[in-house]
Amino acid sequence: MIRRSLRLRLALAGALAVSLALALAGFGLTLLFERHVYRTLSDDLDVDLRQIIGGLEIARGGEIALVRPPPDARFNEPLSGLYWQVDTRSGQLRSRSLWDSTLAPPSDLLSEGQTHYHQIAGPGGKLLLVAERRIELAAQGQRQAARAFVASDLTRLRRARDAFIADLIPGLVLLALFLAFATWLQLSLGLRPLNRLRREVADAIGGRRQRLSQDAPSEVLPLVREVNALLDTQEKELQRARGRAADLAHGLKTPLAALAGDARKLRARGSPDVADSLDEIGEAMRRHVERELARARVQAVATQRGRHATPLREVVEALIRTLSRTENGENIRFEDEVAETVLAPFERLDLTELIGNLLDNAARHAKSRVRVSSEGGARLTVMIEDDGPGLDPAQEAFVRQRGGRLDQGGGAGLGLAITQDILDAYGWRMELARSPLGGLEVRLGEGVAQEF
Repeated sequence: MIRRSLRLRLALAGALAVSLALALAGFGLTLLFERHVYRTLSDDLDVDLRQIIGGLEIARGGEIALVRPPPDARFNEPLSGLYWQVDTRSGQLRSRSLWDSTLAPPSDLLSEGQTHYHQIAGPGGKLLLVAERRIELAAQGQRQAARAFVASDLTRLRRARDAFIADLIPGLVLLALFLAFATWLQLSLGLRPLNRLRREVADAIGGRRQRLSQDAPSEVLPLVREVNALLDTQEKELQRARGRAADLAHGLKTPLAALAGDARKLRARGSPDVADSLDEIGEAMRRHVERELARARVQAVATQRGRHATPLREVVEALIRTLSRTENGENIRFEDEVAETVLAPFERLDLTELIGNLLDNAARHAKSRVRVSSEGGARLTVMIEDDGPGLDPAQEAFVRQRGGRLDQGGGAGLGLAITQDILDAYGWRMELARSPLGGLEVRLGEGVAQEF
């Protein structure tokens, strides 16, 4: 299914690309946000560290003391997640928030005034970000070194990251829906030339156009040219086939005439059996040639059947006038119930031969009436009825069989065989039913229903 559908393959490829792009975008945005929060947290720690360093002094006893504590109240709240600590020669100064814990950053060499950042385990095993700086204080002729630390619980960073992801997901979902719609729109616009090409090919097959339009995108134009070349080749081959069929027919006329002459000579010499056999052979050959010629002509015209529209009533009236003067039709009352506006999708000569064969068949079997009528608009159905004997049981059983045709049951004659060929070429069906007149009803149409 996927391999056969270009639209589905492109849609799946687009969905995969969109999903991958959105996943990378989500990961990248989360990483950027985390780095931004980390940078902001580092800046905040640096500010707190400066405040702590600014509040350190050497007391009268020579010890370092924090005379101006940082203003943030979290330093006084036990285990608040924000801590400070100062390591001096004589001991440690710690914020109340550390409670009974201490900060133990890794030992490293620090230049004075240089800030280092570390991640260490803090109270309760929580991960902390620590900013530290080495300082030297001078007072009353004394100089003392110290290391100041400020630490913050990284849980805040994780909470901010999780909140950002929760806010980001709906946005990514909306973006995915928009991109899916954009992909569908792109596929529809991109495949529109192929849909038009498909319709044009269908019109060419149905005979509604001879060539495909050259107004196509450059990617499709080579295919259009190849199809047009194929259509031209097909038309030329069809013309050659029709010419060969005509040549065959003309070439067989003289031998058939000679065969008929030999049969007459044999009959005159007292060999009627041989003469009759030759006549049957010649007639069979003639009928076969005539049918093949008719079939070649019908198929050539039917390839352009979508262009034909012949007034049905005009054809029926002309045929009735002709049949009324024949031996079979002079005693038959023909009833023409076809509306004047009805158009049959047949070339006029084919329609005349089609209706003419069926009317002739009806006139030969009717007692006194033959009726021609039609129904439907876009799906035209033509009915030809008579008041004759209808189908005998053997014929009725035959036409009930799947695929049973009127020209396959024996005794149908060349006319009805050609009639079936015309219907096949134009995509119509011929089905049989009992007529309200008492005889046979022949129904012609694209989707007729057989009823008995």
